[in-house]
Amino acid sequence: MQVVRDWRDLPDAAKGAAVAVGAFDGVHRGHQAVIADAKAAADRLGAPLGVVSFDPHPRRWFQKDAAPFRLMTADQMAQALAPLGVDTLYLLPFDAEMAGMSDAEFAERVLAQGLGIRHAAVGFDFTFGKGRSGSPEALRAYGERLGFNVSTAPRLDDADGLKLSSSAVREALKAGDMARAAVILGRPFAIQGEVIHGDKRGRTIGVPTANVPLGDYMRPAYGVYATRSRLADGRVVDGVASLGVRPMYALETPLLEVWLFDFDGDLYGQTLDTQLIVWLRGEETFDGLDALKTQIDADAAAARVILSS
Repeated sequence: MQVVRDWRDLPDAAKGAAVAVGAFDGVHRGHQAVIADAKAAADRLGAPLGVVSFDPHPRRWFQKDAAPFRLMTADQMAQALAPLGVDTLYLLPFDAEMAGMSDAEFAERVLAQGLGIRHAAVGFDFTFGKGRSGSPEALRAYGERLGFNVSTAPRLDDADGLKLSSSAVREALKAGDMARAAVILGRPFAIQGEVIHGDKRGRTIGVPTANVPLGDYMRPAYGVYATRSRLADGRVVDGVASLGVRPMYALETPLLEVWLFDFDGDLYGQTLDTQLIVWLRGEETFDGLDALKTQIDADAAAARVILSS
């Protein structure tokens, strides 16, 4: 899958796709339904399948001081889209020019002229253009004039009535309900980032951790998690992790600290992708390192049991 990072001056080979359009933060099951609509159109038209998204997320552009809220990085988005048959991810720059476009300008300049799309699939609540003035109905009208078709995916809920949305994922993560988040996403929630140097205190008690900054990820419930991490070389290693500000040895900013079971190696500077499988407990303060080590051993034992099942 190729990633295209602009809509201007594209070669003809990068145009003519049937696309799904949206922020797609999380690529959850509701998003996947929109992409499935685009794929059906692509198959019918004999066209490539594309996804149109934005970087940064429009919310970050308009709310620069908003608390961290992202559910995935651009790299994770590409990884989630590849199994869906997507040929091209159009990760368009959301800048002053894009933010100032009316809905009509976006449809004409970006979708029709820039990307030369043949079909656009959107969600039932899709809005676009300055002031979020555009709707699926408006896009359909623009498409009739500009030469592309439009399909609208209806709201999709789980069979048990669970709303399939990015906001529902965030609510589940904030509550530490990783099972509910995974049902909505269609996979476990994962944090991806570069392993950095920490204070190395864990090594003194036999618990070396790989430390990953949270960046613009939304903050799940602070505490201890059973985890499964994919290393840069493709290996997947079970573990246990602390996520938060570590009240016993307080941090200024939250951090993910992962202890990889039965692993010995240097991960500094490498990218780690860690799934948070189960929330085990909240953050606690202990009476010294010995008490902390006893609790970590108990957490690790619980995580091993959960992950083995």
